[in-house]
Amino acid sequence: MSERGQGMAADIAEQPAGYARLLDDEHATAIAEVAAQVAARRPRHVVFVGRGTSDHAALYAAYLTEIRLGLPVASASPSAITLFGARPDLSDALVIGVSQSGGSPDLTAVLDVARASGALTLAVTNNPSSPLATSAELSIDVAAGHERAVAATKTYTAELLALLLLIEGVRAGDGRLPAEERAAIAALPELAEKTLADDGVTELARRYRFAARMVTTGRGYAYPTARETALKLMETSYLPSLAFSGADLLHGPLAMTDPDVPVLAVVGSGPGGQSMRDVVTRLGERRADVVTVGAEDVPGAAGRLAVPAVDEKYAPLLDILPLQKLALALALTRGEDPDAPRGLKKVTETI
Repeated sequence: MSERGQGMAADIAEQPAGYARLLDDEHATAIAEVAAQVAARRPRHVVFVGRGTSDHAALYAAYLTEIRLGLPVASASPSAITLFGARPDLSDALVIGVSQSGGSPDLTAVLDVARASGALTLAVTNNPSSPLATSAELSIDVAAGHERAVAATKTYTAELLALLLLIEGVRAGDGRLPAEERAAIAALPELAEKTLADDGVTELARRYRFAARMVTTGRGYAYPTARETALKLMETSYLPSLAFSGADLLHGPLAMTDPDVPVLAVVGSGPGGQSMRDVVTRLGERRADVVTVGAEDVPGAAGRLAVPAVDEKYAPLLDILPLQKLALALALTRGEDPDAPRGLKKVTETI
């Protein structure tokens, strides 16, 4: 590989080790203790706040919260607080700020206002000494380590795993996951290593070198993966990419798909994956160039990026890995530097 992209490649390769680190006794115990405190407070609803990649991690956690905990979820609008002076009553809520750097003033402002109104506040960051972490009542360190490239990869998956452990710990009540679930999650580092060993993206990157736009899609737990993939493609290759839930894609946007618009469809197991099979069929009827991400071939797709078969709620930790590699390979094929995309900084401060 050329010098360009080496940072992003190294970050991607470190993710299995990052999973293992979060699952070691020290970090898993710390997250379990936070989960137990959250469970003891018995919040009536959960509000997430994040930007960019971290917002996609929060979206994954929102699905987990509604499906696994049965609690209603909302996404905070930071500008309502920072620009318009709103002071919502969040006294019965758990408010979770998700940020790699923890340095965004608007996210910190949301947690400050929430805590002042009586909410339980929690920061999930890669910087435990950041303003976001210090403003929150509770915090979780995702322990991803220094990220070399501007485009986030290993911090994203570290956030996913930390949020998974948190929410499943809250569901358990005392933070301690059932033995069967602990075993399933403990297998993720090895499965991630296996996923990254597959180099099916090289030919796909050459195939999409001159694409003018792309579509990504998934449903349920897979929808955040579709959104994060679109962001990575735009950040690293400057390729206009639209992300849709599988259901929304059929409500109008389907009309723009044709053989010249590549579609990356995340198709896993369970109800979300079964629904996406129907979406791929509809795309195939329009002769769209569809590549799926999943454990099995899907009728109507022209190709597949392979990932191991796992329970649908764990799949986002594996599905994103070949898509990160594709974003890297495509950027290099198009002559770009994915480590330092033009106009971007690692920490974006907004108010």
